[in-house]
Amino acid sequence: MSTPVKIIMIEDDEGHARLIERNIRRSGVNNEILPFTNGTAAVNYLFGADGTGLDHKDQALLILLDLNLPDMTGIDILRRVKENDHLKCAPVVVLTTTDDAHEIKRCYELGCNVYITKPVNYESFANAIRQLGLFFSVIQVPQATA
Repeated sequence: MSTPVKIIMIEDDEGHARLIERNIRRSGVNNEILPFTNGTAAVNYLFGADGTGLDHKDQALLILLDLNLPDMTGIDILRRVKENDHLKCAPVVVLTTTDDAHEIKRCYELGCNVYITKPVNYESFANAIRQLGLFFSVIQVPQATA
Protein backbone atom coordinates (compact mmCIF):
# COMPACT_ATOMS: atom_id res chain seq x y z
CA MET A 1 0.00 0.00 0.00
CA SER A 2 1.45 3.38 -0.97
CA THR A 3 1.67 6.33 1.38
CA PRO A 4 -0.44 9.39 0.43
CA VAL A 5 1.72 12.12 -1.05
CA LYS A 6 2.03 15.22 1.11
CA ILE A 7 2.45 18.43 -0.90
CA ILE A 8 4.82 20.97 0.65
CA MET A 9 4.05 24.40 -0.83
CA ILE A 10 6.72 27.04 -0.25
CA GLU A 11 5.19 30.28 -1.56
CA ASP A 12 5.43 33.71 0.10
CA ASP A 13 2.68 35.39 -1.93
CA GLU A 14 -0.59 34.52 -0.15
CA GLY A 15 -2.66 35.29 -3.25
CA HIS A 16 -0.55 32.91 -5.34
CA ALA A 17 -0.71 30.27 -2.58
CA ARG A 18 -4.53 30.43 -2.50
CA LEU A 19 -4.72 30.30 -6.29
CA ILE A 20 -2.35 27.33 -6.41
CA GLU A 21 -4.22 25.36 -3.76
CA ARG A 22 -7.68 26.17 -5.19
CA ASN A 23 -6.71 25.07 -8.70
CA ILE A 24 -4.90 21.95 -7.56
CA ARG A 25 -8.12 21.03 -5.75
CA ARG A 26 -10.19 21.82 -8.87
CA SER A 27 -8.11 19.28 -10.78
CA GLY A 28 -9.25 16.60 -8.32
CA VAL A 29 -6.14 16.37 -6.12
CA ASN A 30 -7.17 16.03 -2.47
CA ASN A 31 -3.76 15.36 -0.94
CA GLU A 32 -2.70 17.26 2.16
CA ILE A 33 -1.06 20.58 1.27
CA LEU A 34 1.21 22.14 3.88
CA PRO A 35 1.79 25.82 3.06
CA PHE A 36 4.92 27.71 4.10
CA THR A 37 5.34 31.45 3.49
CA ASN A 38 9.09 31.56 4.06
CA GLY A 39 12.11 29.37 3.55
CA THR A 40 13.10 29.15 7.21
CA ALA A 41 9.83 27.55 8.30
CA ALA A 42 9.88 25.18 5.32
CA VAL A 43 13.49 24.13 5.95
CA ASN A 44 12.74 23.60 9.65
CA TYR A 45 9.83 21.35 8.70
CA LEU A 46 11.66 19.44 5.96
CA PHE A 47 14.85 18.79 7.91
CA GLY A 48 13.30 18.45 11.39
CA ALA A 49 14.68 19.36 14.79
CA ASP A 50 17.85 17.34 14.27
CA GLY A 51 18.45 18.76 10.77
CA THR A 52 18.69 15.35 9.08
CA GLY A 53 15.34 15.05 7.32
CA LEU A 54 14.85 11.65 8.95
CA ASP A 55 11.51 12.85 10.39
CA HIS A 56 10.01 12.14 6.95
CA LYS A 57 11.16 8.53 6.70
CA ASP A 58 8.46 6.50 4.96
CA GLN A 59 6.58 9.63 3.85
CA ALA A 60 6.05 10.62 0.23
CA LEU A 61 6.67 14.34 -0.24
CA LEU A 62 6.25 16.56 -3.28
CA ILE A 63 7.67 20.07 -2.98
CA LEU A 64 6.25 23.13 -4.76
CA LEU A 65 8.97 25.75 -4.52
CA ASP A 66 8.99 29.45 -5.29
CA LEU A 67 12.50 30.81 -5.89
CA ASN A 68 11.85 34.33 -4.60
CA LEU A 69 11.35 34.07 -0.85
CA PRO A 70 11.77 36.83 1.75
CA ASP A 71 14.43 35.11 3.87
CA MET A 72 16.39 32.80 1.57
CA THR A 73 16.41 31.71 -2.03
CA GLY A 74 14.53 28.74 -3.35
CA ILE A 75 17.82 27.72 -4.99
CA ASP A 76 19.32 27.22 -1.51
CA ILE A 77 16.34 25.09 -0.46
CA LEU A 78 16.51 23.05 -3.66
CA ARG A 79 20.23 22.43 -3.18
CA ARG A 80 19.77 21.33 0.43
CA VAL A 81 16.86 18.99 -0.40
CA LYS A 82 18.69 17.32 -3.29
CA GLU A 83 21.89 16.90 -1.23
CA ASN A 84 20.02 15.27 1.66
CA ASP A 85 20.05 11.45 1.74
CA HIS A 86 16.50 11.28 3.11
CA LEU A 87 14.84 13.92 0.92
CA LYS A 88 16.72 13.81 -2.39
CA CYS A 89 14.12 11.59 -4.11
CA ALA A 90 11.26 13.98 -3.32
CA PRO A 91 10.12 15.61 -6.56
CA VAL A 92 10.62 19.36 -6.58
CA VAL A 93 8.45 21.53 -8.81
CA VAL A 94 9.84 25.05 -9.11
CA LEU A 95 6.92 27.42 -9.59
CA THR A 96 8.17 30.98 -9.92
CA THR A 97 7.95 34.24 -11.86
CA THR A 98 11.61 33.96 -12.89
CA ASP A 99 12.01 32.98 -16.53
CA ASP A 100 15.76 33.63 -16.80
CA ALA A 101 17.39 30.84 -18.85
CA HIS A 102 20.41 30.74 -16.51
CA GLU A 103 18.18 30.22 -13.44
CA ILE A 104 16.16 27.52 -15.21
CA LYS A 105 19.35 25.65 -16.17
CA ARG A 106 20.72 26.01 -12.64
CA CYS A 107 17.54 24.56 -11.10
CA TYR A 108 17.64 21.52 -13.39
CA GLU A 109 21.36 21.04 -12.68
CA LEU A 110 20.56 21.04 -8.96
CA GLY A 111 17.89 18.38 -9.46
CA CYS A 112 14.53 20.10 -9.82
CA ASN A 113 12.08 17.82 -11.59
CA VAL A 114 9.85 20.45 -13.21
CA TYR A 115 10.34 24.19 -13.73
CA ILE A 116 7.23 26.28 -14.37
CA THR A 117 7.18 30.04 -14.92
CA LYS A 118 4.04 31.53 -13.39
CA PRO A 119 1.95 33.17 -16.10
CA VAL A 120 1.20 36.84 -15.40
CA ASN A 121 -2.42 36.58 -16.56
CA TYR A 122 -4.77 35.25 -13.84
CA GLU A 123 -6.67 32.83 -16.11
CA SER A 124 -3.46 31.48 -17.63
CA PHE A 125 -1.99 31.01 -14.15
CA ALA A 126 -5.13 29.23 -12.91
CA ASN A 127 -5.17 26.98 -15.99
CA ALA A 128 -1.46 26.13 -15.61
CA ILE A 129 -2.03 25.09 -11.98
CA ARG A 130 -5.05 22.94 -12.90
CA GLN A 131 -2.86 21.17 -15.46
CA LEU A 132 -0.16 20.76 -12.81
CA GLY A 133 -2.79 19.21 -10.53
CA LEU A 134 -3.66 16.71 -13.27
CA PHE A 135 0.03 15.90 -13.52
CA PHE A 136 0.16 15.35 -9.73
CA SER A 137 -2.75 12.93 -9.96
CA VAL A 138 -0.79 10.53 -12.18
CA ILE A 139 2.85 10.72 -11.08
CA GLN A 140 4.44 8.23 -8.71
CA VAL A 141 6.33 9.72 -5.75
CA PRO A 142 8.85 7.63 -3.78
CA GLN A 143 8.87 7.50 0.00
CA ALA A 144 11.73 9.17 1.84
CA THR A 145 14.44 6.68 2.66
CA ALA A 146 16.03 5.76 5.97
